[in-house]
Amino acid sequence: MAIQRDEEHIPLPVDVYERISAAAAALGTTLNEFVVSAAIEKADAVLDQETVIRLDGASSKILFDLLDNPPEPNDYMKAALEQRKRLLCK
Repeated sequence: MAIQRDEEHIPLPVDVYERISAAAAALGTTLNEFVVSAAIEKADAVLDQETVIRLDGASSKILFDLLDNPPEPNDYMKAALEQRKRLLCK
C-alpha cells in the first residue's frame, strides 16, 4: 500500500497502512489528511525543540539580570571586539 499525492508515493507495510487508516477513520478524516496533520505536528515539535531555548526560573533571572546590568568587558571580550572591528568594519 502507499499514500499518494499526485505522482508521489510513500510505500508502507500493510500493517502500518491499516493502523494509520484506522486512526484516520476514528477521527473521521481521510488517510492523506491524517498523515499530513501528523507530519505537521511532528515538524512543529521538532522545529520548536531546535529553535526555542527554555530556561528555568533561576536561569531566566540570571539572564535578565545580565541583560539589565551587563558586566564590563574583560580583556578577552575587548580583544574580540577589536578583532571584529578590524575584520568587519573597515
